[in-house]
Amino acid sequence: MNKQTQKALLSRLRRIEGQVRGLQRMVEEETYCVDVITQAYAIKSALGAFEGLMLKNHLETHVADQMRHGKENKAVGEILKIYRVSQRKQ
Repeated sequence: MNKQTQKALLSRLRRIEGQVRGLQRMVEEETYCVDVITQAYAIKSALGAFEGLMLKNHLETHVADQMRHGKENKAVGEILKIYRVSQRKQ
């Protein structure tokens, strides 16, 4: 993973961490339900962006390397595994 991607991923995670802390405060303070749900959806969206960047990095580095070195089955297996996991969370 290059340093720029790592920096972007860590920045997203810190932002998500802050959002989750804010969500906890909202629940503790009994904030209006719709506002809490809206914040929860914002966190889901932020996690989705993190996942997308992480997947892009994996495809550009590990999968590309596997394909160059004749490990197509491993690359396809990993991508299918990610796809299956993504389908379960819906």
